Amino acid sequence: MKPLADRVLIKVEKEQEEKTAGGLVLATKAPAGVPVKGTVVACGEGKFAPNGNRVPMQVKVGDTVLINHGAGQTLKLDGEELTLVYESEILGTAE
Repeated sequence: MKPLADRVLIKVEKEQEEKTAGGLVLATKAPAGVPVKGTVVACGEGKFAPNGNRVPMQVKVGDTVLINHGAGQTLKLDGEELTLVYESEILGTAE
């Protein structure tokens, strides 16, 4: 899938499972408002400015980014769960 304009396709990292001393798996989810980390899988070419020039994307494929938990649209492509967000929904990149 190739996102259009200023949209970015992200593979969000799975949350770690917590286990009790007895081996029971505890369901853990990041609480709302806590950013999640992911990797950029694909991105559009950028949006157009009012003057007609294309504004280049600030992220690229392979970048590790932070987005708000629950941001964007969740998609399933080829059995893989991905999140489609606008570039403006990305909080930052890890360097």
